[in-house]
Amino acid sequence: MDKKKQIVMSGIRPTGFLHLGNYFGAVRNYVRLQQEYSCFFMVADLHSLTTHPDTALLKQQVFRVLAENLACGIDPEQAVLYCQSHVPETAELYLLLNMLAYVGELEKTVTFKDKVRQHPDNVNAGLLTYPVLQTADIILHRAALVPVGKDQEQHLEMARNFVKRFNHRYGDVFPEPQAFNFGEELLKVPSLDGTGKMSKSENQYATLYLADNDELIQKKIMRAKTDSGPTSPGAPKPDYIVNLFQLMKLVSTPETVAQFEAAYDSCGIRYGDMKTQLAADMIRFIGPIREKAHSIQQDSDYLQKVMRNGAQKARESASQTLQLVKEAMGLTYY
Repeated sequence: MDKKKQIVMSGIRPTGFLHLGNYFGAVRNYVRLQQEYSCFFMVADLHSLTTHPDTALLKQQVFRVLAENLACGIDPEQAVLYCQSHVPETAELYLLLNMLAYVGELEKTVTFKDKVRQHPDNVNAGLLTYPVLQTADIILHRAALVPVGKDQEQHLEMARNFVKRFNHRYGDVFPEPQAFNFGEELLKVPSLDGTGKMSKSENQYATLYLADNDELIQKKIMRAKTDSGPTSPGAPKPDYIVNLFQLMKLVSTPETVAQFEAAYDSCGIRYGDMKTQLAADMIRFIGPIREKAHSIQQDSDYLQKVMRNGAQKARESASQTLQLVKEAMGLTYY
């Protein structure tokens, strides 16, 4: 099958700043996907309302996340880049799918339980039916492929369940969406404090954001956890040192990485030198993306044009799907 006819869909939350983990874990793949598949990339502003009901900063956040994704290489001529709220067909499909979703199964989702613990005073219906809206986002364009991380696999499984229910009840309208990552292990970018992966919301000093200035990048890396070095040749690396080498592999030359690997194996590594080199290479990598994103953000006419064009293309696709859905459900009266 011609890959360009296979449809890929992914959502981008407009909360927080994009960081190195987002780039290597998702956006870099989006850039590659848009050249080979028919791609829909959506800024999930409606989703953000479930946990961020104050919309005072929403417009600014949406523009920023758009600018950062464009700066990373998403091409609005190759992919459909749009804002969720600009496609009202999403809400219509969400309503119809809610009739196929059961409260019991929604209450069992891990993310719902987590959010109830985190926001006990804001357990809204949108939070409960988040997987239904996510399913509507995916199948609105009849997407078969969804690039997702491990934390989203339960939602994708639920999306398949809703699709099976719909197709069983009303006839085959939707393909069952599958997780997709080019057949490679999804890359998890480690945090600088040696615990877990980089995150928008956890320790901000342990995360490298694409908007960080050069001085801040250097400061964060120089603060990264190290020790007094190995005491015997070929000693295994502790996790936090493995993390430093992992970060170096992302942005430094193979020769640079090999040089520090050799120094570690021979007990001659100087972590100060390694961090200085990593900071310089990280600045060289992040700097151009930051400057380009800043420049795009200043051009509100261009950003609005990208949004308008994306919404138009997304609505054309969505309206075709809704027509098929209504015909299958018997909701066409004239």
